[in-house]
Amino acid sequence: MLEAAKRRVREVLFAFPAMLSRLGLVDRKKGTEAFDLAVPVMVTGAMRTLLRTADFLMVSLAIGDTAVAALELGFQYYFIPFGLSLALTSGTISVVSRFKGSDDHGRADLAIKQSLWLSLAISLPITAAAWLYAEPLIGLLNDDPRTVELGAVYLRIVMLSLAFRFWSLVAARALAGASDTRTPMYVRLVTLPTNIALNAVLVFGVGPFPEWGVAGAAWGTAVANAAAALIFFALLVSGRFSVRLRLGGRQWDADIVREIVRVSAPLAGTRLSRTFGRFPFLFVLGALGTPVLAAYAIGRRVMLLALMPAWGYSTASSTLVGQSIGAGNADEADEYGWQTLRIALATQLLIAGVIFAFARPIARAFGTEHVTLTVEFIRMFGVGVAAFSVSRTMRGGLRGAGDTRWPLYGTVAGTYLFKLPIAAVALPAGAVTLSVAGVTVDPGLGFGLVAVYAAILADMYVRAAVNTLRFWSGAWRRVAREAGVGATGAD
Repeated sequence: MLEAAKRRVREVLFAFPAMLSRLGLVDRKKGTEAFDLAVPVMVTGAMRTLLRTADFLMVSLAIGDTAVAALELGFQYYFIPFGLSLALTSGTISVVSRFKGSDDHGRADLAIKQSLWLSLAISLPITAAAWLYAEPLIGLLNDDPRTVELGAVYLRIVMLSLAFRFWSLVAARALAGASDTRTPMYVRLVTLPTNIALNAVLVFGVGPFPEWGVAGAAWGTAVANAAAALIFFALLVSGRFSVRLRLGGRQWDADIVREIVRVSAPLAGTRLSRTFGRFPFLFVLGALGTPVLAAYAIGRRVMLLALMPAWGYSTASSTLVGQSIGAGNADEADEYGWQTLRIALATQLLIAGVIFAFARPIARAFGTEHVTLTVEFIRMFGVGVAAFSVSRTMRGGLRGAGDTRWPLYGTVAGTYLFKLPIAAVALPAGAVTLSVAGVTVDPGLGFGLVAVYAAILADMYVRAAVNTLRFWSGAWRRVAREAGVGATGAD
């Protein structure tokens, strides 16, 4: 009966790419392959986003808007190493997929070990720094003592699980590079609901447990991250999957490490430039008032649910493009990139429309005192969904080819040439002054939320344009050939 139910669910799900094919929007074979790889990542990503959304919901109900603002500030610092882990594992999926495409399975396994050593070298020092300097870091972004206190509590605790989070992403991306996106989904189907349950118990103090509020949300996440890492470790050392973590034997391969770092470094720059660009943006929101910062935090969390398909299709594009390049077929890689983009847009716009339509009841569910403001942020993010889908999916295709510099350029342009300058005019006149070549400049013009919305959308659409033009140019073919890792079907 269970198998019959699974078959039925699969038939219903895969009616979607079939329908798009009948409408002439996608190639059925390639669209189905992309959809098959993307769905487990979508489910995992949606659950992860639901978890973060649940954190904000619980903390909002338990403590209020001040705690929501604190959580947003603490999470932004957590997102710095989280972004680094995503960049590192982007190198992992790129290298593993190309080795698998060229049937070099031993080096694909060795690439996982190199990623593990790199992840430990990055994560452990960051954990120590966050523990020591949590309060000053949060204090840079907000001068409300209670917000700083709560944000520092969250940051210290959640960073204790950083090494575990790094390894989980390495394992999940390595499996994805070998066309296995279901196993990471199954792991998350166990650990993420556990995370939500732990958070609920520890935030509200259910039963014999104390009411820890923000600290409870952090401890729930830390424990779940550790559990996921241990499960992934057991799976990959078991030898039962398409890739394997071999504990013995060779521990270091400089060539593989260089290729992982070569692919990852621009993506790390992409992540860091976006993350560091958020801090002055959050300062602008804070200057406009705690209600604005809280509404932004809630709206962004809600809209991330609509953006989850792009994560799945980005991973699918990386895998399919990388494996095609590894097999020596760049033309097929190109076709996979465009077909994945088509089905990504069709999927994501449907979901965005639903969340856009139900923005008001969703905002009310958070118990915020500023419902209308939160609805505005939700709907504004909805307008940017198409741009995010294009940007993320095209970046996935470039990543599969090992061409990761141009997404960095797009991010720098979107953040520093558009988002922050436009956001600056949201400030009231006199709120902040800058000294440029000895001349005092006051960027504040008092445009308020209109400038904030324009800044966010401009950033999204600039990144989409840069990534799309780069993939369309075909220059990634040359990058893949020069990388040499399976670029022509050879080692």
